[in-house]
Amino acid sequence: MHLGAHMSIAGGVENAVLRGHSVGCEAIAMFTKNNSQWKAKPLTKEDADRFNAALVETGIRPVVAHTSYLINLGSPQAALWKKSIAAMEDELKRAELLGIPYLVLHPGSHMGKGVDWGVKRVAEAFNRIHEKLPGLRVMTLLEHTAGQGNHLGHLFEELAQMRALIAEQARIGVCVDACHLFAAGYDLRKPDTYADVFKRFDDIVGIEQIKAWHLNDCKAELGARVDRHEHIGKGKLGKPAFKNIMNDPRWRDLPGVLETPKGPELKEDVVNLRVLRSLIQ
Repeated sequence: MHLGAHMSIAGGVENAVLRGHSVGCEAIAMFTKNNSQWKAKPLTKEDADRFNAALVETGIRPVVAHTSYLINLGSPQAALWKKSIAAMEDELKRAELLGIPYLVLHPGSHMGKGVDWGVKRVAEAFNRIHEKLPGLRVMTLLEHTAGQGNHLGHLFEELAQMRALIAEQARIGVCVDACHLFAAGYDLRKPDTYADVFKRFDDIVGIEQIKAWHLNDCKAELGARVDRHEHIGKGKLGKPAFKNIMNDPRWRDLPGVLETPKGPELKEDVVNLRVLRSLIQ
């Protein structure tokens, strides 16, 4: 697995690469804009050139972008849904300009309308987006969620249903998060339960759809459906779960990135990466 962490783009998108390199990342995750705002200054060819020069200089690959948390492609509110579609189109174009292969998205919330309704709403949004933006190289990764509230995507079946309703399925993969899996009720701690989880994923979605990992321990109990990230080995998952993940040959060439709490000096990333690497046998 190509290990890394989510990095800030403060001062320019290329700085996420340089920050990652400074703490020993092999891959990084990043936003391409302020994640708490709908709109951002457009990226330029010069931005992309500096970004890709930093990738060449550091050898970091791959990069996984993450969309704004404001986007909700499952919204029943027409104005928010259309605004979310426009924002997703912009996120895809930004990732494409930078040459980023993967763009992670939380599927969204049905806001009380029901899972089946929400799944169809998300798929309809993607079909509109793909029709408007043909031929992009960037792949959207639906992030498996913890299942808080009305959020979609905590069951493998929901991810499979979304993909089945999207016409251009080759443009849609999956990002799994260790914390979210555990909070959603999937136990990764013992080799047998871990094997069962991914046998089930393979049967329902297809193991080949997993293109990236978020490596986060979990503050909550198994099945709590609460999304609370913890440092590796300090949460309810613990080191045994990450030992199972780190030694699974199926993830060997995938990016595995931390989204754990950290300070400005990134010391926590250094420690968490060291812990993960110590588990490789």
